Amino acid sequence: MTLTNFYSGKKVFLTGHTGFKGAWLSLWLTSMGARVAGFSLQADEESLFNLAQVENDLEKSIIGDIRNSAEIMQSVKNFQPEIIIHMAAQPLVRDSYRDPLTTYQTNVIGTLNVFEAARKAGSVKAVLSITTDKCYENKEHSYPYSEEDQLGGHDPYSSSKACAEILTSSYRRSFFTKEGIAVASARAGNVIGGGDFSVDRIIPDILRAIREKKEVELRSPNSIRPWQHVLEPLSGYLLLTKNLYQEHHSFSRAYNFGPNADAEQNVETLTATFIKKIGFGSYAINANADLHEAGILKLNNNLAKKELNWQPKLSFEETLKWTADWYKNYLEKESDIKKFTTNQIDKFIV
Repeated sequence: MTLTNFYSGKKVFLTGHTGFKGAWLSLWLTSMGARVAGFSLQADEESLFNLAQVENDLEKSIIGDIRNSAEIMQSVKNFQPEIIIHMAAQPLVRDSYRDPLTTYQTNVIGTLNVFEAARKAGSVKAVLSITTDKCYENKEHSYPYSEEDQLGGHDPYSSSKACAEILTSSYRRSFFTKEGIAVASARAGNVIGGGDFSVDRIIPDILRAIREKKEVELRSPNSIRPWQHVLEPLSGYLLLTKNLYQEHHSFSRAYNFGPNADAEQNVETLTATFIKKIGFGSYAINANADLHEAGILKLNNNLAKKELNWQPKLSFEETLKWTADWYKNYLEKESDIKKFTTNQIDKFIV
């Protein structure tokens, strides 16, 4: 059964639907005929969600805060979804230093609230919780982290996501297995792609520098990350959720969704390649980082390949070209944003 055949008509409750990854996933799900209810904070004015008019294709778009247990509980109960994909989060390392309380409340208590809502709804068969590759205790080793490696995290963001992983494991063993709900977690690498306008992310930072006719400053030019196009992990999320729903507890565990080794590049290489692909911009190195961020992070994707038959499709060069093409189209107003975005989804699926 193809993903389209599976998701057609399925009721999917998606948290974080107004965010960068959430907007892409909303467009993909609705294009397959899924009935999607989104639950998230208000979208930023300049966002893929607004530019692509994502709300128009959703069955419901609920503006709410996952820290509010009553609000998320009632929203899930009212919609009666079969599937919950939980993506809502405070996703930025530097913001977690500025506001650790909100980071932990959102990423840990928010996840707890979603799980409780799933238990009480009476309709949910599968839950996928999205965390991050940064949930591992990073020892600055050159080997890629696998699902069995130690959880941890130096900064509040990373450790909050490790907490969410522990919470997921606990709920699986304490409640979900007995109650017939299959639950898994997904740990993706560093995601890039068109429509990301977040502060303190490298591609949006380059975009802002281009607009302002300035050089983008690189804080950590030598930091190595597993870069991947946003559609890569989303394809893994959709495949894993399908298997959870159909095979139930056979896939109830954590999975890494990272790129192949060619995409494990440092920040300077990423920046130079993107600038070359988009055709304008420049950068300068300002390696005076005021906050700790990991110097090297790689992700082992063998389990997803073996058990889910999932494979990354785009090379590092292709990932940067697709991303640059999206932003160039946006800056030069060449074609409709929604059409361009959905065309990239269609091209990726083929």
